[in-house]
Amino acid sequence: MKVSEAVERRISARAFLKDPVPREVIERVLTRAARAPSGGNLQPWIVTVLQDDTLEELLAQVSAKLEGEGPDEMEYDVYPPSLHEPYRSRRFGVGEAMYDLLGIERADKAGRLKWFANNYRFFGAPAALFVHVDRKMGAPQWSDLGMYLQTAMLLFQEEGYDTCAQEAWGRFYTTVDRFVGADPQTMLFCGMAIGKIDEAHPVNKLRSARAPTEEWLRFM
Repeated sequence: MKVSEAVERRISARAFLKDPVPREVIERVLTRAARAPSGGNLQPWIVTVLQDDTLEELLAQVSAKLEGEGPDEMEYDVYPPSLHEPYRSRRFGVGEAMYDLLGIERADKAGRLKWFANNYRFFGAPAALFVHVDRKMGAPQWSDLGMYLQTAMLLFQEEGYDTCAQEAWGRFYTTVDRFVGADPQTMLFCGMAIGKIDEAHPVNKLRSARAPTEEWLRFM
Protein backbone atom coordinates (compact mmCIF):
# COMPACT_ATOMS: atom_id res chain seq x y z
CA MET A 1 0.00 0.00 0.00
CA LYS A 2 1.29 3.47 -0.88
CA VAL A 3 1.41 6.12 1.83
CA SER A 4 -1.03 8.22 -0.22
CA GLU A 5 -3.50 5.31 -0.23
CA ALA A 6 -3.25 4.89 3.54
CA VAL A 7 -3.82 8.62 4.03
CA GLU A 8 -6.90 8.53 1.79
CA ARG A 9 -8.38 5.42 3.41
CA ARG A 10 -7.81 6.35 7.05
CA ILE A 11 -10.87 7.56 8.92
CA SER A 12 -11.83 7.78 12.57
CA ALA A 13 -13.66 4.46 12.70
CA ARG A 14 -16.47 4.44 15.27
CA ALA A 15 -17.74 0.87 14.98
CA PHE A 16 -15.54 -2.21 14.94
CA LEU A 17 -15.86 -5.95 14.42
CA LYS A 18 -14.82 -8.30 17.21
CA ASP A 19 -12.03 -9.89 15.13
CA PRO A 20 -8.91 -9.87 17.32
CA VAL A 21 -5.80 -7.91 16.40
CA PRO A 22 -2.72 -10.13 16.76
CA ARG A 23 -0.25 -8.87 19.34
CA GLU A 24 2.61 -9.19 16.85
CA VAL A 25 0.83 -6.79 14.47
CA ILE A 26 0.35 -4.19 17.20
CA GLU A 27 3.94 -4.52 18.37
CA ARG A 28 5.27 -4.28 14.82
CA VAL A 29 3.23 -1.17 14.04
CA LEU A 30 4.04 0.65 17.26
CA THR A 31 7.73 -0.15 16.94
CA ARG A 32 7.87 1.09 13.36
CA ALA A 33 5.87 4.21 14.29
CA ALA A 34 8.65 5.17 16.68
CA ARG A 35 10.56 6.34 13.59
CA ALA A 36 8.20 9.35 13.65
CA PRO A 37 10.05 12.65 14.06
CA SER A 38 10.36 14.37 17.41
CA GLY A 39 12.16 17.58 18.29
CA GLY A 40 15.64 16.81 19.63
CA ASN A 41 14.78 13.09 19.29
CA LEU A 42 13.01 13.23 22.68
CA GLN A 43 10.48 10.56 21.64
CA PRO A 44 8.06 11.70 24.36
CA TRP A 45 5.36 9.05 23.78
CA ILE A 46 4.60 6.49 26.50
CA VAL A 47 2.25 3.82 25.16
CA THR A 48 0.17 1.16 26.95
CA VAL A 49 -1.77 -1.49 24.97
CA LEU A 50 -4.85 -3.29 26.29
CA GLN A 51 -6.54 -6.35 24.80
CA ASP A 52 -8.87 -9.18 25.73
CA ASP A 53 -9.67 -9.59 29.45
CA THR A 54 -7.54 -6.62 30.48
CA LEU A 55 -9.42 -4.31 28.15
CA GLU A 56 -12.78 -5.66 29.29
CA GLU A 57 -11.84 -5.12 32.93
CA LEU A 58 -10.95 -1.48 32.31
CA LEU A 59 -14.15 -0.87 30.34
CA ALA A 60 -16.18 -2.35 33.19
CA GLN A 61 -14.54 0.05 35.65
CA VAL A 62 -15.15 3.02 33.37
CA SER A 63 -18.78 2.01 32.85
CA ALA A 64 -19.32 1.84 36.61
CA LYS A 65 -17.77 5.28 37.06
CA LEU A 66 -19.84 6.71 34.21
CA GLU A 67 -23.02 5.50 35.90
CA GLY A 68 -21.84 6.54 39.37
CA GLU A 69 -19.75 9.58 40.21
CA GLY A 70 -19.26 10.49 36.57
CA PRO A 71 -16.17 11.52 34.60
CA ASP A 72 -13.19 13.57 35.73
CA GLU A 73 -12.53 17.16 34.85
CA MET A 74 -10.24 17.29 31.83
CA GLU A 75 -6.63 18.14 32.62
CA TYR A 76 -6.32 20.05 29.36
CA ASP A 77 -8.63 21.77 26.88
CA VAL A 78 -9.34 19.60 23.87
CA TYR A 79 -10.57 22.75 22.10
CA PRO A 80 -10.01 26.41 22.95
CA PRO A 81 -12.68 27.60 25.43
CA SER A 82 -14.11 30.11 22.94
CA LEU A 83 -13.79 28.41 19.60
CA HIS A 84 -14.00 30.98 16.79
CA GLU A 85 -14.57 30.76 13.07
CA PRO A 86 -13.80 28.95 10.88
CA TYR A 87 -12.91 26.31 13.48
CA ARG A 88 -16.27 26.38 15.23
CA SER A 89 -18.15 25.57 12.04
CA ARG A 90 -15.72 22.78 11.16
CA ARG A 91 -16.16 21.16 14.56
CA PHE A 92 -19.94 21.38 14.63
CA GLY A 93 -20.22 20.44 10.97
CA VAL A 94 -18.58 17.06 11.41
CA GLY A 95 -20.68 16.38 14.50
CA GLU A 96 -23.93 17.13 12.69
CA ALA A 97 -22.86 15.00 9.73
CA MET A 98 -22.20 12.06 12.03
CA TYR A 99 -25.51 12.35 13.88
CA ASP A 100 -27.36 12.66 10.58
CA LEU A 101 -25.89 9.32 9.49
CA LEU A 102 -26.99 7.82 12.81
CA GLY A 103 -30.48 9.30 12.54
CA ILE A 104 -30.15 11.11 15.88
CA GLU A 105 -31.86 14.50 15.84
CA ARG A 106 -30.31 17.61 17.37
CA ALA A 107 -33.13 17.77 19.95
CA ASP A 108 -32.48 14.18 21.05
CA LYS A 109 -29.87 15.03 23.67
CA ALA A 110 -30.30 11.70 25.46
CA GLY A 111 -29.70 9.85 22.20
CA ARG A 112 -26.58 11.88 21.50
CA LEU A 113 -25.21 11.29 24.98
CA LYS A 114 -25.92 7.58 24.67
CA TRP A 115 -24.00 7.44 21.40
CA PHE A 116 -21.14 9.51 22.83
CA ALA A 117 -20.76 6.96 25.62
CA ASN A 118 -19.52 4.52 22.96
CA ASN A 119 -16.24 6.42 23.18
CA TYR A 120 -15.73 4.77 26.55
CA ARG A 121 -16.18 1.31 25.03
CA PHE A 122 -13.62 2.07 22.32
CA PHE A 123 -16.53 1.65 19.88
CA GLY A 124 -16.35 -2.11 20.33
CA ALA A 125 -12.73 -2.39 19.19
CA PRO A 126 -10.89 -5.53 20.38
CA ALA A 127 -7.66 -3.65 21.10
CA ALA A 128 -6.78 -0.21 22.36
CA LEU A 129 -3.89 1.88 23.52
CA PHE A 130 -3.30 4.88 25.75
CA VAL A 131 -0.64 7.53 25.24
CA HIS A 132 0.86 9.38 28.20
CA VAL A 133 3.40 12.19 28.21
CA ASP A 134 5.70 13.54 30.91
CA ARG A 135 4.06 16.54 32.60
CA LYS A 136 7.23 18.58 32.18
CA MET A 137 6.88 18.42 28.41
CA GLY A 138 5.44 21.36 26.50
CA ALA A 139 3.41 22.06 23.37
CA PRO A 140 6.20 21.05 20.95
CA GLN A 141 6.37 17.60 22.53
CA TRP A 142 2.58 17.26 22.34
CA SER A 143 2.91 17.87 18.60
CA ASP A 144 5.44 15.01 18.56
CA LEU A 145 2.73 12.76 20.04
CA GLY A 146 0.50 13.67 17.11
CA MET A 147 3.18 12.72 14.62
CA TYR A 148 3.70 9.39 16.37
CA LEU A 149 -0.03 8.65 16.42
CA GLN A 150 -0.54 9.58 12.77
CA THR A 151 2.38 7.38 11.76
CA ALA A 152 0.89 4.50 13.75
CA MET A 153 -2.58 5.00 12.25
CA LEU A 154 -1.18 4.89 8.70
CA LEU A 155 0.84 1.78 9.49
CA PHE A 156 -2.27 0.10 10.90
CA GLN A 157 -3.98 0.89 7.60
CA GLU A 158 -1.15 -0.87 5.80
CA GLU A 159 -1.74 -3.91 8.04
CA GLY A 160 -5.49 -3.88 7.30
CA TYR A 161 -6.76 -2.38 10.55
CA ASP A 162 -8.60 0.84 11.34
CA THR A 163 -8.26 3.18 14.27
CA CYS A 164 -9.84 6.05 16.15
CA ALA A 165 -7.75 8.43 18.23
CA GLN A 166 -9.83 9.61 21.20
CA GLU A 167 -8.97 12.58 23.38
CA ALA A 168 -12.30 11.90 25.11
CA TRP A 169 -10.46 9.42 27.31
CA GLY A 170 -8.96 12.38 29.16
CA ARG A 171 -12.26 12.52 31.05
CA PHE A 172 -11.39 9.25 32.78
CA TYR A 173 -7.72 9.82 33.39
CA THR A 174 -7.82 8.86 37.08
CA THR A 175 -9.36 5.47 36.28
CA VAL A 176 -7.01 4.86 33.37
CA ASP A 177 -3.92 6.00 35.28
CA ARG A 178 -4.71 3.78 38.23
CA PHE A 179 -5.50 0.79 36.03
CA VAL A 180 -2.35 0.97 33.88
CA GLY A 181 -0.10 2.04 36.75
CA ALA A 182 0.87 5.30 35.10
CA ASP A 183 3.69 7.32 36.61
CA PRO A 184 2.17 10.32 38.48
CA GLN A 185 4.64 12.52 36.61
CA THR A 186 2.87 11.71 33.34
CA MET A 187 -0.43 12.90 31.89
CA LEU A 188 -2.91 10.93 29.79
CA PHE A 189 -3.14 12.48 26.34
CA CYS A 190 -5.53 10.15 24.51
CA GLY A 191 -6.70 6.65 23.80
CA MET A 192 -6.88 4.88 20.46
CA ALA A 193 -9.24 2.12 19.30
CA ILE A 194 -7.74 -0.52 16.98
CA GLY A 195 -9.51 -3.20 14.99
CA LYS A 196 -11.29 -4.30 11.84
CA ILE A 197 -13.78 -1.66 10.77
CA ASP A 198 -17.49 -2.56 10.68
CA GLU A 199 -18.21 -1.49 7.11
CA ALA A 200 -21.95 -2.10 7.55
CA HIS A 201 -22.37 0.44 10.36
CA PRO A 202 -23.72 3.77 9.10
CA VAL A 203 -21.32 5.84 11.24
CA ASN A 204 -18.40 4.54 9.21
CA LYS A 205 -19.83 6.11 6.06
CA LEU A 206 -18.74 9.47 7.45
CA ARG A 207 -16.05 11.22 5.43
CA SER A 208 -15.33 14.47 7.20
CA ALA A 209 -15.04 17.51 4.96
CA ARG A 210 -11.73 19.26 4.38
CA ALA A 211 -11.37 23.00 3.92
CA PRO A 212 -10.37 24.10 0.41
CA THR A 213 -6.69 24.88 0.05
CA GLU A 214 -7.35 28.56 -0.59
CA GLU A 215 -8.43 28.87 3.05
CA TRP A 216 -5.11 27.74 4.49
CA LEU A 217 -2.39 27.35 1.84
CA ARG A 218 -0.08 30.13 0.68
CA PHE A 219 2.83 30.21 -1.76
CA MET A 220 5.20 33.19 -1.72
